[in-house]
Amino acid sequence: MSTTNNADRIFHAIADPTRRAILDRLRAGPVNAGTLADGFSQSRPAISKHVRVLRESQLVVETRIGRERFYEVNPIPLQTVAGWLEGYRAFWQVSLDRLKRNLEDK
Repeated sequence: MSTTNNADRIFHAIADPTRRAILDRLRAGPVNAGTLADGFSQSRPAISKHVRVLRESQLVVETRIGRERFYEVNPIPLQTVAGWLEGYRAFWQVSLDRLKRNLEDK
């Protein structure tokens, strides 16, 4: 799979607020599927579909222990997003520095 395709999957996965909420819950550590679905107003099958998108983008890792499935966050793919955003952070910092100098010169 190409890097661009990976980045597209990651951005698609984190574009949805429910999937971001799932990632936020998993930051505390691995949880089983039932516990992960608790607290969401969506049905368990809907949450399962969101988890599948996160797994396909490699943001979530599934481990099976007996009949139970446990999920945990894999933060490494988010480095792609962080790297892309860093370019814009640097752009805005330079732009704001120029604006500040411009205003101070007046």
